[in-house]
Amino acid sequence: MDRITKAARLMIVSDLDHTMVDHHDHENMSLLRFNALWESNYRHDSLLVFSTGRSPILYKQLRKEKPMLTPDITILSVGTEITFGNSMLPDDGWVEILNQKWDRNIVTEETSKFPELTLQAETEQRPHKVSFYVDKTKAQVVMKDLSDCLKKRGLDVKIIYSGGMDLDILPQGAGKGQALAYLLKKFKTEGILPVNTLVCGDSGNDAELFSIPDVYGVMVSNAQEELLLWHAENAKGNPNIIHAKERCAAGIIEAIGHFNLGSNSSPRDVADFVECKVDHVNPGYEVVKFYLFYERWRRGEADNCETSIASLKASCDPSATIVFPSGAEKTLHECIHTMKERYGDQKGKQFRVWVDSVLSTPISSSKWLVKFDKWELSGNERCCCVTTAKINAKGSDASEGYTWMNVQQKWLEGYEMKDDSTWTF
Repeated sequence: MDRITKAARLMIVSDLDHTMVDHHDHENMSLLRFNALWESNYRHDSLLVFSTGRSPILYKQLRKEKPMLTPDITILSVGTEITFGNSMLPDDGWVEILNQKWDRNIVTEETSKFPELTLQAETEQRPHKVSFYVDKTKAQVVMKDLSDCLKKRGLDVKIIYSGGMDLDILPQGAGKGQALAYLLKKFKTEGILPVNTLVCGDSGNDAELFSIPDVYGVMVSNAQEELLLWHAENAKGNPNIIHAKERCAAGIIEAIGHFNLGSNSSPRDVADFVECKVDHVNPGYEVVKFYLFYERWRRGEADNCETSIASLKASCDPSATIVFPSGAEKTLHECIHTMKERYGDQKGKQFRVWVDSVLSTPISSSKWLVKFDKWELSGNERCCCVTTAKINAKGSDASEGYTWMNVQQKWLEGYEMKDDSTWTF
């Protein structure tokens, strides 16, 4: 969070399963479209927050399965845990708040008296969350009776039913909405309240997010009945909440455009990068564009012509070098020449490239040090290079683009490439 020294231009707070992540989209295209948009337009001055019902264990598992970006903040376990950055540093202040009028042992004792409740996996049981499955036809009665029992025992709890089967018991002060309210209050106290906040969800445990004042909201097109019913009863006339026409991450992109929160043109949707404009010229756009062209070339989707190669060479200084994870060193122009021989070698295959956490530091008025994670998926193998690049602005304000001067890469631990003979950039 140290990188945010002023108010974020946009803060997106999104649920994961069936909102940011579409489990029916096996190519993950809507997610990859969002990734390219975020890293090229927003990462440098905005905040990405994932708000999920998943525990830390299942959240990390999802990140291994899907091409997800690294969020600035993660709200986990239905709003009972808040962590910061890739290291997932916990927010101790939030823990103190949740400890009030909460006793997990009493919750466990009372719920054992309800045969209708089936305890969820141990991974989903957290210090401030006890989770069950319950039949849809019995949920409302169980929730009322259980609430009365716990109140008699002196606890102040919240019971959330979502997904047509999940029942979570939390401290009254917990929940996705309260966690967001806590963060917004924290930002306001520090004088860095985001200019705009967009919340995104699909199920009942996301309803609280839409209740926070002064936020925009999008229910993705595939939103569940429980959330649509909540909206009809509580926020039907609110113009700041929409039901998107698009599914999942595509619906989030749709909402960015609907509310005029910034550019919603993902580089993945543009055939000619000259036509793709960004709100604020920044190195992130150059990085996304460079590697997206590389993916298209290997997939045989870019024009196989000298003009394309010449354009790529023009973005690299003739003396620019790349140091590979193995320690070998080549010029970028040599790599581009090698790439010519690999045109279409991944055509029709599951091959995708994306970048994550693109953050740039100016080292002069026209030079930047850019750090990012470069991911490459080929079939079932996923590898990642922690990459540092030096790039220069072509013009005085970078409006004419950038020139790559130097690239250094090292493998991210656990994601090394088994055979790096085809590693090009």
